[in-house]
Amino acid sequence: MSLIITDALADTPASSIGGFDVMSFLPLILIFAVFYFLILRPQQKKLKTHQQMLANLRRGDRIVTNGGIIGTVSKLVSDQEVQLEIADDVKVRVIRSMITEVMSKTDPVANDDADAAQSKGTKKKSSE
Repeated sequence: MSLIITDALADTPASSIGGFDVMSFLPLILIFAVFYFLILRPQQKKLKTHQQMLANLRRGDRIVTNGGIIGTVSKLVSDQEVQLEIADDVKVRVIRSMITEVMSKTDPVANDDADAAQSKGTKKKSSE
C-alpha cells in the first residue's frame, strides 16, 4: 500500500509543487471580473445618480421618501435636512438621504423685474 502512495507523489510534475501556476488562479480572476461588472459597477452608478439627484433638489420639487411619504419641498434646511409639506399646513423635516425619488421638478425661479432692470443697467454701463 505504501508503494502506491510513493508512486503517486513521484508522478506529480515539479513545476506545480514549488512554482506558481497562473492557470490555477484564472477562474478566481474571471469570477472577480464578472462580480465587478454585474454587481459593483451598477451599484456605484446608482449611488452616483442618487447623490446627484439629492444635490439638485430645490424648493417646490415633489418627492417620495423612503417610507412612501409624498410631499413638496418647502425649505432646504441644511445639507442633511429638507422640510416637506405633506398636506396643507403640515410640514415635516426629513433627512435628505431618505429621499428616494423626485416625481416632478420645478422650473428655476425667474428674476424679478427689478433684477432684470438692474442687469440691463449694468449692461448699458459696461457697453458705454
